[in-house]
Amino acid sequence: MFVTFLTDFGLEDDFVGTCHGVMKRIAPEIEIIDITHGIEPQGVLQGALVLANTLPYLPEGVHLAVVDPGVGGERRSVVLRGGDGRLYVGPDNGLLIPAVEKLGGIEAAHELTNRGYALEPVSPTFHGRDVFSPAAAHLARGVALEELGPAIEPGSLARLELPQPEVTDHRIRACCLYVDRFGNMQLNLTRKHLERLGIEPGRQVELELATDRYYAVAASTFADARGGEIILYEDAYENIAIAISGGSAAETLSARPGVDVRIRVAD
Repeated sequence: MFVTFLTDFGLEDDFVGTCHGVMKRIAPEIEIIDITHGIEPQGVLQGALVLANTLPYLPEGVHLAVVDPGVGGERRSVVLRGGDGRLYVGPDNGLLIPAVEKLGGIEAAHELTNRGYALEPVSPTFHGRDVFSPAAAHLARGVALEELGPAIEPGSLARLELPQPEVTDHRIRACCLYVDRFGNMQLNLTRKHLERLGIEPGRQVELELATDRYYAVAASTFADARGGEIILYEDAYENIAIAISGGSAAETLSARPGVDVRIRVAD
């Protein structure tokens, strides 16, 4: 059985290794696939997007995700079963929802309240170790999610508000959702949004961020651009992104997740 693991823990500290150890003590036979532990601290939206992008490429199993700024508060700890049989473990803060809804929807939801499947004492600040990792390992061993706690109404689960673009026949107002380690900026756009303005590979566009304006070219690949040229392209997950050939778009454009990006066809 596979357990996939995504967090904002980073790799400098012991958090990831400790969670691995907890799971392996309970279920030595499981295989753990680390998706990433490089989500920005408290970056729930970023974690949700990465989880939804990557799970279609990963084996079915238990999907453990912990980006949990509300740890120790009133937010619930949950396990969800998707329509395709996958199990999702994590905080009830919207982190899991885009992935499970992308892969068949929510078939059942339970709150993790049975302390028999947690470590004692439960730390108020490290539920990744004491609540979520044990739950994921027990589920991977075949424990029914009904054993971990009572059913809850899927409609009561917290959901993230995903920013929607504003698209007219002449202009797009988008938002940067995520910046990867290369400085590429994922936008809340797909190809159909660009097509409405007639933007296709080879077309020059104008980008506006705050009061600054930049020229970019729509491209299919990085190789279509000259070194240092800003490009607008469809990334591997079919999202529209901004990059700089041989450089960092986020650094050059002084951009971060949440900033507005306005796009129009250059004159």
